[in-house]
Amino acid sequence: MPLIVIGLSHHTSPVQVRERFAFADARIPATLELLRGSGVADEAVILSTCNRVEIYAAISGSAQQSMRGLQEFLVHCHDYRDPLTDEIYTLGEPQSVEHLFKVACGLDSMVLGETEILGQLKKAYDLALQHGCTGAVLNKAFQKAFNVAKQIRTETNIQRGSISVSSVAVELAQKIFSSLDDRHVMVIGAGDTSEKAARALLSRGARSIIVSNRSHERAEALAAELGGRAVHFEEGAAEFEQVDIVISSTSAPHYILDRAKLQPLMRARKNRPLLLIDIAVPRDIEPEVNFMENIYLYNIDDLQTIAADYLKQRKEEIARCEAMIAEKARALLRGRRPGSPPLSQPAFSHE
Repeated sequence: MPLIVIGLSHHTSPVQVRERFAFADARIPATLELLRGSGVADEAVILSTCNRVEIYAAISGSAQQSMRGLQEFLVHCHDYRDPLTDEIYTLGEPQSVEHLFKVACGLDSMVLGETEILGQLKKAYDLALQHGCTGAVLNKAFQKAFNVAKQIRTETNIQRGSISVSSVAVELAQKIFSSLDDRHVMVIGAGDTSEKAARALLSRGARSIIVSNRSHERAEALAAELGGRAVHFEEGAAEFEQVDIVISSTSAPHYILDRAKLQPLMRARKNRPLLLIDIAVPRDIEPEVNFMENIYLYNIDDLQTIAADYLKQRKEEIARCEAMIAEKARALLRGRRPGSPPLSQPAFSHE
């Protein structure tokens, strides 16, 4: 069975399109079952992050027909009725295998060489594995992808410099304020990305951290780790009078900050500059907020500008990594030719 990929990412679609295709974690197991039950795919993994939504599938039928079926399935899942041109891409072998390896290594990420995507990919694979939605083809491909990512990290300098969305967000804050010394920061959403952003801000000189999260226990735990202070989610607005930077990364399906909420808060702040960094997909902050005086709003796509600087610095490393990936992909596919030993079904591993 060949491996095919269908999806959309920051390369092909703006955030306003990606957020409409995003899958909540709780929805993925049932969606995988529905996908396999439809007969379009024999095995499947769904990867949904702030920068991409992708379905990796092993199929027994026609690749072209399966690609069309997967696109129809994806569009139907999200009741997406607007016209689509090049937003969604489809890949067959060997490009599909090389793409999986590049994603695992951070070569296809907005921030070249970032490591967060590897953890997200492992989580997506583990979820599909635990629900019986993978088999010999995807098990072998994903395990190989994790091994290739480890090798790339060890043998190349692709991760040199800023390597995550959160650290790029911090650099943006430094561009706006010149220095983070004595700046007060609020982090909305106590997930992994928010935690990394908070730690990076503190390391660059931020004076204090306030953590707001729907689970107050989680907010308190993170605040304690960072030497900050936790506030109840509903009371977060009261803190805006003193904060300078807000990094928002929740899983809310709707805006948690909009123009109507921010207008009175800005008056209380006496219109001191406020930097809002929205790294959530779907977005947490209404885009119209950017038109308000003394508010600087940046979403996940805006971080591309900073990421591009690192792309220029690493062209030689990219060529080296891509050559390694192409060879690893060829080796994997050679092992699936008739007469080769049967593929095993490895257990999930974080190595």
